[in-house]
Amino acid sequence: MTITDLRAPASRYEPPAPPDLTDVAERRRLSPPAVRAMERLAEAWELTVEDVGGLLGGVPASTWHSWRANPPTDLGFDRLMRVSYLLGIFTALHALHRGELADTWVRRPNTNPLFGGRTPLAAMLAGGIPVLAEVRALLDGRRGGG
Repeated sequence: MTITDLRAPASRYEPPAPPDLTDVAERRRLSPPAVRAMERLAEAWELTVEDVGGLLGGVPASTWHSWRANPPTDLGFDRLMRVSYLLGIFTALHALHRGELADTWVRRPNTNPLFGGRTPLAAMLAGGIPVLAEVRALLDGRRGGG
C-alpha cells in the first residue's frame, strides 16, 4: 500500500476547468442564465435597476429591461466576469450568514478598510471588477474557501 492509496476520496477531486470566456460559443451558452441569475440576485439584494446596471459595468436601465424580456446572446467577457464575481459573493454571503443578513450585508455600512465606511454595494459600484474580485476574495477567505 502506498501513501496515495491512503488519501481520502475527496482529495482525488478534480474540479472542472473554468469556462473559457474568450470562446464565443461558451459566452453564448452562459449569457441567458447569467441574466436570469442577475434578476434573482437583484431581487434578493433589493437592488435598483441603476444598481444592476452599475454592477454590470454601465448598462442603461432600458437595456436591462430589454435583457430581462429577451436575454442577449452574448453578454461579453467583462459582463460575464462581473456576474461570476457577484454570484460568488452571493454564495459566500449565504455560506457565512443565516437569514436576512446574507442579503442585506451589501447595503450595510462596513468598517473593513476595503469599504472605508461605505456599503459594500457602493464600493463595488465605484470600483468595478477589481473591487468585485476583492470582495469575493475577502468573503471566500472568511469562509475558508479561498
